[in-house]
Amino acid sequence: MSTPAHDPLDDPLARERAHLAASRAALRAMREDVEALDIRDVTANWVNAEVLTRQIDERIKALADLSDTPLFFGRLDYLHAPGADRAEGAGGERFYIGRRHVHDADGDPMVIDWRAPVSQPFYRASKKNPMDVGLRRRFGYTGGDLTAYEDEHLSDPAEAATTSKLLQREIERPRVGPMRDIVATIQPEQDEIVRSGLSGTVCVQGGPGTGKTAVGLHRVAYLLYAHRERLARTGTLVIGPNRSFLHYIEQVLPALGELTVRQATVDDLVAHVEVRGTDEAAAAIVKGDARMAEVLRRALYAHVTPPTEPVVVVRGSRRWRIPAYELEEIVRELLDRDIRYGAAREALPQRIAHAVLVRMEQAGEAPDDRVQDAVARNSAVKAAVKAVWPAVDPAKLVLRLLSDPEFLAEHAAGILDEDEQKTILWTRPARSVRSAKWSAADAVLIDEAADLIQRTHSLGHVVLDEAQDLSPMQYRAVGRRCTTGSATVLGDLAQGTTPWATRSWTEALAHLGKPEGAVEELTAGFRVPTDVIAYASRLLPHIAPGLTPVASVRENPGFFEVRTATGAADVVDACARLLRNEGSTGLIAADARIPELAEALTAAGISYLAPGEETTRETRLTLVPASLAKGLEYDYVVLDEPQAVVDGEPDERTGLRRLYVALTRAVSGLIVTHAAPLPAQLAE
Repeated sequence: MSTPAHDPLDDPLARERAHLAASRAALRAMREDVEALDIRDVTANWVNAEVLTRQIDERIKALADLSDTPLFFGRLDYLHAPGADRAEGAGGERFYIGRRHVHDADGDPMVIDWRAPVSQPFYRASKKNPMDVGLRRRFGYTGGDLTAYEDEHLSDPAEAATTSKLLQREIERPRVGPMRDIVATIQPEQDEIVRSGLSGTVCVQGGPGTGKTAVGLHRVAYLLYAHRERLARTGTLVIGPNRSFLHYIEQVLPALGELTVRQATVDDLVAHVEVRGTDEAAAAIVKGDARMAEVLRRALYAHVTPPTEPVVVVRGSRRWRIPAYELEEIVRELLDRDIRYGAAREALPQRIAHAVLVRMEQAGEAPDDRVQDAVARNSAVKAAVKAVWPAVDPAKLVLRLLSDPEFLAEHAAGILDEDEQKTILWTRPARSVRSAKWSAADAVLIDEAADLIQRTHSLGHVVLDEAQDLSPMQYRAVGRRCTTGSATVLGDLAQGTTPWATRSWTEALAHLGKPEGAVEELTAGFRVPTDVIAYASRLLPHIAPGLTPVASVRENPGFFEVRTATGAADVVDACARLLRNEGSTGLIAADARIPELAEALTAAGISYLAPGEETTRETRLTLVPASLAKGLEYDYVVLDEPQAVVDGEPDERTGLRRLYVALTRAVSGLIVTHAAPLPAQLAE
């Protein structure tokens, strides 16, 4: 039973604190109830006991009460009871909105999960469309203590709409440690994406600070809430660009009570071989081109050769002969069915055995399935299958393509021109799969070949973040992991910093195998201050002319300064100045300048971390190579030598995109330091 909406409140803040204390006590009781479960009499065997024990352990972890994380962050007072006849004037109900559901000893809700339908108006209701909400209350916290509240009377036409101060404060709150959830600050346009259905694929184009990563993670949490049983069977996966990024976001879902979502990079997914080599940009572009899929398909199926000899199966005193033309018909039928190479190879001996059984039945025998299986294992049948449809190792197939000019030319004819073929051929062919210095692009080719041979397992939902940097072949690798499921694709075309960066989301979705996916654009910036995003947006006409610039909704314009530096000491001074503020600071620089800056920081006695290492109260500075800055954020940023960041990339456009990424990592303030002239595009 819900709390009455019109109780007299002598001290509203004390009342809300009391409800928080009672809710925390109820959550502890829920956890203790699970910990006290005795499963000895309900498990039939040790396997059941292990499964149930694991489920109980996960439930206990999900019910953890994080002392510095608000248990609820909002309240809704409805005008009417759900389902009530409004003409009868039925009294409304009050619901506290939080990260998870909490109920009392009688099972009555004390906190409603933010994903529940009744919570939706907390994110969507407005003066124009109050959604039957009379009052929306937001709570302010210091640590885990409730210290403030703020009310909006949505049904009162006399009260003017205002920007929530608590909402602004939460958005601008200093960041120390890994990425936080945004469950208390989700905006209507973000909520619409978060609550979109499981069956549809959604692509989110979002500039810096629009919250696209958080939206993708919260969508996973919502889908697990709405379709838990299905996704428990099929699985979910979050794919990020690198380990530092995954470490940065890894606490978001556990904070929302979701512990079963796997996280990986694309390289993790295709790790069939050890990657020890690198490609020149030109080679990587060709290897990442979607045309390589057809080259691989041709090369694989070239191993199937038409039979020229009959198969003779001896059983007892009888000999059963299947002529070559009939074997060819069987092979042709399997090829026409367009099933996986390995599946067809497994089916071939059974098809041959079936042809033998037909002859046995015509001769008056009555063979059963056991006879067919025995015939399929006959040495003559095995020999025929080996000759006609041999087993192929995917890594060896790719090894031959990259090592044998004639083999590549034969199967790339009409697909890759001669120059493209020469670009991807190894100058010094490897002797074996084990000795080859495979590149990341080679591993993706091997993954494609492996899928042509044996179907890749499909998950229920995949989130792909920083997707703009993927090649078409990498998109195909991800798409294989969700052929029967759906995907959330997140990225920003302006932040594409690979030579093969995505040109359009329509193309990307087609390579992913989800051409029907909906493309949504987020343009409201919640993270990057107005002055910073305006400065960075000077680059947009040169790196992504068709994109809408991000419009910051921050009332605080933030701190922004461009200053001339004479050396590393001036850069260190800028870091020291920003470290006097609360929160985290990132020093971002061209990769080549990192050793010099590291030495200068050490000489100045300033401790620092590497990307992916968690900031603490004592160490709040992270030294970030520009190549690893994407997806990360800091309260304050010092950006060293913008022109060096541009020059560190193979071409100017990619360099300007890398600079755009680096300029947009700050939440509260940015200092740009430079001795060399700034890129001309920033002066426009």
